Amino acid sequence: MKEHSIKNRDLVLFSLQPWDEEIGSNFKDMALELSRDNRVLYVNRALDRITSITKRKEKKVQARLKSIWHGENELTEVHPNLWVHNPRTVVESINWLPAGSTYNYLSLLNSRRLAKEINKAIRRLHFKDIILMNDNDFFRGIHLKELIECSVYVFYVRDYLTYQPWFRKHGERMEQRMMEVADLVVANSGYLANYSRKFNPRSYDIGQGCDVHAYLQENLPVPDDMKNIPHPIIGFAGAISGTRLDAEVIEHIAKELPQCSLVMVGPIMDGFGAEALKKLPNVFFLGRKEPSAIPEYVYQFDICINPQQVNQLTIGNYPRKADEYLAMGKPMVATKTEAMEMFADHVFLCKSKDEYILHIREILNNPELRNGTAKRQRQEFALTHTWENSVAKMCEIISAFEIKEFDYGRVGQA
Repeated sequence: MKEHSIKNRDLVLFSLQPWDEEIGSNFKDMALELSRDNRVLYVNRALDRITSITKRKEKKVQARLKSIWHGENELTEVHPNLWVHNPRTVVESINWLPAGSTYNYLSLLNSRRLAKEINKAIRRLHFKDIILMNDNDFFRGIHLKELIECSVYVFYVRDYLTYQPWFRKHGERMEQRMMEVADLVVANSGYLANYSRKFNPRSYDIGQGCDVHAYLQENLPVPDDMKNIPHPIIGFAGAISGTRLDAEVIEHIAKELPQCSLVMVGPIMDGFGAEALKKLPNVFFLGRKEPSAIPEYVYQFDICINPQQVNQLTIGNYPRKADEYLAMGKPMVATKTEAMEMFADHVFLCKSKDEYILHIREILNNPELRNGTAKRQRQEFALTHTWENSVAKMCEIISAFEIKEFDYGRVGQA
């Protein structure tokens, strides 16, 4: 394991994504890694007013309301040195308001409510000399630096959220302000670090971590719903999102390579147009699976694909699935984006749907591209992208800031 320069400290991690979210999360993985050497408080996203009313009967909302009303699961140790905190407050839903004094007043009010609850948890755990980290929440976290006593406030960027519709109204203005307020900005890609540096010169690429141990297994069983799907199999595993995936590329692959089965594993969301694809005889949508089961599906793929759209949401987004595919040694064909450039020596990158066909045929016709040396090199590359490495780099940056020894070259600015 790589040694971290931050040890025996107290860290408060404030996240846009709650701990009980079903999909994987960078910030949860970072919290676990940090808790090896430190005490960590992970603050769940507080319930907002509209959700508490319109989704009151949903199981997760009910659980959060019980925490607010009765203190159930308010502070839970989920792992040694790692606590999850559910703030006992409801914040006002203000995204519908125009920019101005009313929005600013309620934004500060929300932050004060959150800070009050977080400070209570800090006192219960006897935390001190705190490092405060904010996971992409530029709406609720903008005032926390002034409301929670901390030695350094770190803003973590892992997605270009302001491209998404819900964030557009206030997102660009609030994200810029959040970056200006933060002591440090850390990002999981060079693209996002460069973007952040426009607003805060102390912005760094700390890379992406990935826990790929489950993808290093061999001889995994064939899932029941794949037993009758013929090879060769071209596969995708992840959220089948209308804002991220290119349905036209997927359809083109299926039609141009009718001898192949095209398997899509994951939930269909964000208006992805699957209707035409479902009519094709060699396309199979297998639905959402438990994260622990995904390696069994990927193991059956002969070729993995990541047919992204090219837009502001995807161009700098680091695809965790790339490391998962490569850790299993699978050949991968993907859309060329700035974030994917780092994979260029190990992934077939495409600028068009026709290039997908060209590279897939090349792989199918050359067994050496699927096995042997090529497979081993893909696995070795994926294993360099660990949470130990990513978090260690972030810790070095934080340590340099705290002792006022910034040297962009020494801490590895992209």
